[in-house]
Amino acid sequence: MSGLDGRILPHYQPYASWREGRSTEYFVQKRNEADAMFRRAGITFAVYGEESGTERLIPFDLVPRILPTAEWELLARGLVQRVGALNRFLHDIYHDQAILNEGIVPPRKVLENAQYRPEMRGLAVPGEVYAHIAGIDIVRAGPGEFYVLEDNLRVPSGVSYMLENRKVMMRLLPELFALYPVEPIEHYPDLLLDTLHQVAPGGVNEPTVVLLTPGHYNSAYFEHTFLAQQMGIDLVEGQDLFVRDDTVYMRTTRGPQRVDVIYRRVDDDFLDPQVFRPDSSLGVPGLFSAYRAGRVTLANAIGTGVADDKSMYLHVPDMIRFYLDEEPILNNVPTYQLRRRDDLKYVLDHLEELVVKEVHGAGGYGMLIGPAATQAEREEFRARIVASPEKYIAQPTLSLSTCPTFVESGIAPRHIDLRPFVLSGRGIRMVPGGLTRVALREGSLVVNSSQGGGTKDTWVLEA
Repeated sequence: MSGLDGRILPHYQPYASWREGRSTEYFVQKRNEADAMFRRAGITFAVYGEESGTERLIPFDLVPRILPTAEWELLARGLVQRVGALNRFLHDIYHDQAILNEGIVPPRKVLENAQYRPEMRGLAVPGEVYAHIAGIDIVRAGPGEFYVLEDNLRVPSGVSYMLENRKVMMRLLPELFALYPVEPIEHYPDLLLDTLHQVAPGGVNEPTVVLLTPGHYNSAYFEHTFLAQQMGIDLVEGQDLFVRDDTVYMRTTRGPQRVDVIYRRVDDDFLDPQVFRPDSSLGVPGLFSAYRAGRVTLANAIGTGVADDKSMYLHVPDMIRFYLDEEPILNNVPTYQLRRRDDLKYVLDHLEELVVKEVHGAGGYGMLIGPAATQAEREEFRARIVASPEKYIAQPTLSLSTCPTFVESGIAPRHIDLRPFVLSGRGIRMVPGGLTRVALREGSLVVNSSQGGGTKDTWVLEA
């Protein structure tokens, strides 16, 4: 909200003036109203492993994160470039493998990766698009210094909170929207449905689209129901579908109905017990056979996880250069590969300064934030690294940007990131903005909801 000189930035000045006339009690009241709205709508997040009850509200902060037009345009160009290269990479590794043959990405890193699916070799997918929905996590470490923290290409979540945050802000604080020309985001479900229609199997003019959920015990089940309702499509579980003659059908009260596109929120391993995990009750027997026959589209495609593996993240700038012949617009965070001897030695000598992550980790789990860890925690993590260095990467602790946030002590700075949602069909599109996640604990850099983080509405200003 403030520049390095301490002055309020121009795009925050109307908000700062508006806030000056409001008391702490006003913000407490509005926050309570927001919580009540989220609770009535059933907007919850499941936290695995908590004994005190698994369902809880994600904390919502009333102070918006505001992005000027020029900053968003830079981000949007970088996101289109990055997701385009990632889709090219996914097609390549399941077909010609040019990037592996050229030695730009070590073949072993891909072919021995747990997320690489040999079953996808040679399989044609519509439009050569694999990651139809991508959530790219962005952080800022200074004016204009945007970095990509992670690429989420398997089953990225959080877009429902982005949409509900905007709805709540417009209902509770309509006067703020009179002060700012904020780009709309409520058309995201229409954009998503149009993207899914675009990638239907060839020859299908009016595709039937469904959203496949693991069920109500899944942490993001609210989002599954929300998106299905917003798009006007059926929400199904594996038991609602069956395969006959390499065609997927949905059981309905009017008899079987062919399904053409499945927006799946089920992990690869559980999609088809005949091909992947035989003990899975979440998937559809024979689904992969229909997929290979080109009779159904899965979004995202099977095998996309290899491209968002943290060990593959290191190579995305090289993918952009290789496939697009361009320099990356958005930079990676500098990253140490602990399979390299020199990197391993440096990281072990500087654990107190670094963030160490599991290559296959997600949700803020399996990581060490060195500056915030105790000596005992660092030593315990050191032993895990020494035992299996190839399972970890490390990154410097960036001075992440902060945004004013309403906490128990009043308005205070808290670290934030941004997850825009990028849609790939016949082209690459996104709504202006994304989900801003905020680390509510003072000094914390972990913004994940499962780790006590919250969310904010993200405003991109119209040009």
